[in-house]
Amino acid sequence: MKNKITISDIAKELGIAPATVSRALSNHPEISASTKKKVKAVAERLDYMPNKIASSLRSGKTKLIGVLIPTAEHLFFGSVIHGISNLASQHGYDVLIYQSNESEVFEKKGIDTFIGARVDGILVSISKNTTDFSHFKSVKEKNIPIAFFDRTNDDLEISSVCIDDYLGAFMATESLIKSGYQRIAHISGPQHIKAFSERIRGYKAALEQYNIPFEANFIYNGDISIEAGRKGTTYFLNLDNKPDAIFAVEDFTALGVLKEVKERDIQVPNEFGVIGFCNDLFGEHITPSLSTIDQKTVQMGEEAFHLIYELISKKGEKTNHQKRILTPTLITRESSKKN
Repeated sequence: MKNKITISDIAKELGIAPATVSRALSNHPEISASTKKKVKAVAERLDYMPNKIASSLRSGKTKLIGVLIPTAEHLFFGSVIHGISNLASQHGYDVLIYQSNESEVFEKKGIDTFIGARVDGILVSISKNTTDFSHFKSVKEKNIPIAFFDRTNDDLEISSVCIDDYLGAFMATESLIKSGYQRIAHISGPQHIKAFSERIRGYKAALEQYNIPFEANFIYNGDISIEAGRKGTTYFLNLDNKPDAIFAVEDFTALGVLKEVKERDIQVPNEFGVIGFCNDLFGEHITPSLSTIDQKTVQMGEEAFHLIYELISKKGEKTNHQKRILTPTLITRESSKKN
């Protein structure tokens, strides 16, 4: 078996001190550009792999960031991770990903796993079923940098990055009104998650802005799933005073709406309008294509990394929690365009 190449091997070949090699590989400013170039060339030729454990013991940093997502089934979270990973790599960080499967129990296990791995910081999008947030408080108490993205909780005073959910919901509802729909219902998500309660607020505000009376029975409490879209649509279509459009809390819920109305031979968009929220990839490839709100997923991931990187850099300093809000974009497609 081939022996593992060490810093001492590189130093011996170049006739310099191991400490100089170490500093050159770490891009230390006191080492000349020519020495760095020679060291890196020999390191590549000898197939040197740095010992990250030893490096973390010396520096006190693992150069690892933990990212906890509710599900890997939605492209949304994959796109956010893409944004996080790109910038993390540029800054010399690796990313550990843990999926909570929308479970509070698994979410807590993910946090424990990250703490055990001694990550430098943690990024979290909260599970839809989480109602006890003590594990996040524990991370703060341990002085481990943590930030939320997309699904946040302001009560915990933890920094976050999210889309302007209120504005996005207002834009979605307004677009249906401007397309000629007057009886607009909403299938919501779990209301203990701020993103979804903000979307109800935006929906109601748009109705008020255009002098359309709000009807309490025009809200169906869903659980952000295709099945919730189908069930919500069935509920609305069984009302005496049926809606002529549905604003769904996210795109998979909207997909359930489209499936249900299609089975009932209701014509979209001429008889019934549908709009979602997210801009998941499938939306533009289904028939009819789905109108939606673009959540700027890659940008959200990049902002999330910038935020956690800043928190890591300022670890130990007293800082106020930050809330970085991105501006959504309306994407109008076939499902809400009346002929």
